[in-house]
Amino acid sequence: MKFRFCVVLFLMLVSYCGMTLQTEAAERQKLNVLFIISDDLTSTALSCYGSKVCKTPNIDRLAARGVRFTRAYCQGTFCGPSRASFMSGYYPHATGVLNYVSPRKAIGDRETWAQHFKNSGYYSARVSKIYHMGVPGGIEEGSDGADDPASWTERFNSQGPEWKAPGDGETLERNPDGKKPVVGGNTFVVVEADGDDLVHSDGKTAAKACELIQKHKEEPFFLGVGFVRPHVPFVSPRPYYEPYPFDEMILPLKLKGDWDDIPKAGINYKTSKNMQMDIRRQKKAVGGYYASVAFMDAQVGKVLDALEQAGLNDKTIVIFTSDHGYHLGEHDFWAKVSLHEESAKVPLIISVPGKKPAVCHSLAELLDLYPTISSLCGLNVPDRLQGKNISAMLDNPCHSVRDFAFSMNGQWKGFLLRDEKWAYMQYNEDASRGIELFDMEKDPNQYTNLAELPEYSNIVAKFRKKFTAKMKEVRDNDLARN
Repeated sequence: MKFRFCVVLFLMLVSYCGMTLQTEAAERQKLNVLFIISDDLTSTALSCYGSKVCKTPNIDRLAARGVRFTRAYCQGTFCGPSRASFMSGYYPHATGVLNYVSPRKAIGDRETWAQHFKNSGYYSARVSKIYHMGVPGGIEEGSDGADDPASWTERFNSQGPEWKAPGDGETLERNPDGKKPVVGGNTFVVVEADGDDLVHSDGKTAAKACELIQKHKEEPFFLGVGFVRPHVPFVSPRPYYEPYPFDEMILPLKLKGDWDDIPKAGINYKTSKNMQMDIRRQKKAVGGYYASVAFMDAQVGKVLDALEQAGLNDKTIVIFTSDHGYHLGEHDFWAKVSLHEESAKVPLIISVPGKKPAVCHSLAELLDLYPTISSLCGLNVPDRLQGKNISAMLDNPCHSVRDFAFSMNGQWKGFLLRDEKWAYMQYNEDASRGIELFDMEKDPNQYTNLAELPEYSNIVAKFRKKFTAKMKEVRDNDLARN
């Protein structure tokens, strides 16, 4: 009898200890999430990604303690579809969001990434641009854009003067005689602005983010911090321009006949030619872009400092990325939309408490953030999500979960499949407007399109087959079935 009692007591103790350990583990897993996203940022402008000109010490220090991904790709090469995709958990062609609208109508009552955390007991807030928001128009107005109210406990906009900021400005685009005044809209404009950081949207965003970190440091939070620079107009306080005098900027190599083997649909919507930007203006655009990146980097530093001062470094997952990349004159292309590497690839840094810093060359998509961060925080990962959990890559940067990354450019009807060796692009789902194929090992700058050469026909055929299968997979989802 005494032996049986001892056994029962022992089993009860084991059960109690197991429950206690599970509870403690669950509490330990309830990490905060600080999601920082820049707008229109190419990885080539970050010193931690190899830039020798633009200096980004604050993003660099995050990279020094996190995992820096060198092959991360957006799912839409302009703002609207990219942001709707990673926030909803679906590819753009699954929701039909190929432009600048919220994914809410398409996903119904399904949880967005931020909403999933909110419904799991997190304080969820956004500061400025997480879903699509017009720049400069929405920033000037301080409006919500295509935001999703259900995603957030609270949301804050950061109104700023944008191109109207006092200072020295110039319109670079379609202004060959120099007579056009500084103008608004999605136009290449530089403004060396008077006043300090807090005059501008990103300065206000950093200040509000710091305030929220301090205010909510005693509870789990999901904080989305959206900086709008370096999106045009290139407006930054004057000191950020000083290290980047335009006449010292070096433009990418220009090859004669570079466009000759590119389908017409593959020529970007903004080029040196149609923007009428001479060499001086091109250099000034690069200098203005770098100044905007440096200004944004300084604001990132303020937010990282606030996290450290609140004692939350060991309790917070920090993510830094951009909604897509950006051309700075490569192939005489400018801005986004293109499916070439500079536009489709994004910087991605993930810092997780307790995990070692590393550089990961395996393929990843922004769509992977929702399932990965949910898993790391101990939340369930909805089966419906079209991204993949890449958390194993944070422990082993050689681990791989994708054979290729997939991206698109919306109403331009272009698609990208990017594997370890090849970049394959086709225009229209039937490829009727052309194909591009680049050997990324031999031709990383994508100068020679191999798609029309007979010796590469088998590779093109394989990619066309992969594309058809991928589109079927993208569209075969619970949205379509319900």
